[in-house]
Amino acid sequence: MTTPVLDPCCGSRMMWFDKNDPRATFGDIRTETRDLCDGRVLTVDPDVVMDFRNMPFHDDTFHLVVFDPPHLERLGKDSWTAAKYGQLLPGWRDDLRLGFAECFRVLKPGGTLIFKWNEDQIPVSEVLALTPEKPLFGHKSGRLSKTHWIAFIKDGGS
Repeated sequence: MTTPVLDPCCGSRMMWFDKNDPRATFGDIRTETRDLCDGRVLTVDPDVVMDFRNMPFHDDTFHLVVFDPPHLERLGKDSWTAAKYGQLLPGWRDDLRLGFAECFRVLKPGGTLIFKWNEDQIPVSEVLALTPEKPLFGHKSGRLSKTHWIAFIKDGGS
């Protein structure tokens, strides 16, 4: 049975109150366990190993999709920050364009997409230009207000 929520870039599930919430399907392109520089252990263990650019789900499957892709371009390949947050590849614009399209494809009509982006290196306006979908509203958070939470709704709901 399919859950109502999809997190296709779950990483270590840092934003989740319940990292094993049964209402969500957790996906990521990697599975790994790594010791961080501060002694903590980072575990990425998705329910489904998948690529957010080509998800293995039928159209119109989920009520809610939380899209929190990697947002950093300039990192050391083996840095703990890259392990914790993932890293954008050189073709990141195409990757995010495909990611948005896939998130909307698997979202039910009338469903909600929550997009999270930190604009430490790339402005959110540059990323939002990669999707034709129109955001509903958003909120800046964090110490420097560089993290954006943006809500979208898929057309076609009743």
